[in-house]
Amino acid sequence: MPSSSTTSIHVTALDGLVNVNSLFTIAVFVGLSLTTPGQRSLEDKSACDAGPDIARKLLVFEVVSFSFFLFSSLVAQGLKLAINLLNSKDVDDAFRAHINVKVLRFGMLASAIGSVMGCVFLVLSMVNVVQIRLGVVSCGSVSAVRAVAALVTLVSSALVVYISTVFYAFTH
Repeated sequence: MPSSSTTSIHVTALDGLVNVNSLFTIAVFVGLSLTTPGQRSLEDKSACDAGPDIARKLLVFEVVSFSFFLFSSLVAQGLKLAINLLNSKDVDDAFRAHINVKVLRFGMLASAIGSVMGCVFLVLSMVNVVQIRLGVVSCGSVSAVRAVAALVTLVSSALVVYISTVFYAFTH
């Protein structure tokens, strides 16, 4: 059984996960709103303009990303609800409850995996946004290549830190 203080920490962690997922969900809709089919890139060459296949991939990646973030948030909200309902007899102590440790750990892991997968697909969709706005990477657009390199490098590094932290937390 987790102690009262660790249950409180779990609720706080779940709150943070839901809040971050909400911000990422906003990014999904911003990505969708910034692109339109047939849009010309800022590159001078028409050969560097993204085709309909890139716009289609963008839409698919945005929907999949949104689905993973929604999955992650719903699992986290469900765990928080379970903790609060199990503790409904003592309303003065809303953040402390007895919950099955295996269910709590599995739910938190599922939520974390959903967030990671949402981030992966969000990066893929943002690469397509960059290609639509700045020109396709295969064309050699310097701006597009730099933007994609920065995006992939920074987000990949952050995901490595996040995954390592989650792994550490679940093994200790």
